[in-house]
Amino acid sequence: MSKTFKYLPTLLMLFTLPVFAESFTISSSDIAHGEFMDKKQEFKGFGCSGGDISPHLAWSGAPEGTKSFAVTVYDPDAPTGSGWWHWQIVNIPAQLSELVAGAGSTSETLAPKGSLQVANDYGNRGFGGACPPAGHGVHHYRFKIHALSVEKLELPDNASGALAGYMINANTIASSEIEALYKRD
Repeated sequence: MSKTFKYLPTLLMLFTLPVFAESFTISSSDIAHGEFMDKKQEFKGFGCSGGDISPHLAWSGAPEGTKSFAVTVYDPDAPTGSGWWHWQIVNIPAQLSELVAGAGSTSETLAPKGSLQVANDYGNRGFGGACPPAGHGVHHYRFKIHALSVEKLELPDNASGALAGYMINANTIASSEIEALYKRD
């Protein structure tokens, strides 16, 4: 067998694998990648007067071995030196593939049973909407779904966003994100 044909089966397999692999994706009926969010997703407080409603999120194509999910929402443009955590919800059961709009509310029971909402950088558990400083320009909000290799992240009740982020990233086997935009004039 010539050297050229010796590796042909391996090369063919490598080039055809991605066609068969399902990709892990996130979508929403409320927000879109690269598009501005609605006032419904703006925070209510700190000078903002929005609805403070977490958007609908759906995902598909979770990889084999997924035992739970986590959703994070992060603004890297916040003038803090470390960005701003708007939402972290963990321990979402593996059989789910969607969060309804408003699931980040702590006054309603729309979050999945067994899930845990970590305190955001406003100091509240649950979703805290966009509220960039007026005149600060466009901010980028990364809505990210994480497929986790564990059923439950063991976090203390007072876990910081950094600790939750560490545990999420340490157990993520795949992720996908929508980067939505917001600004205040």
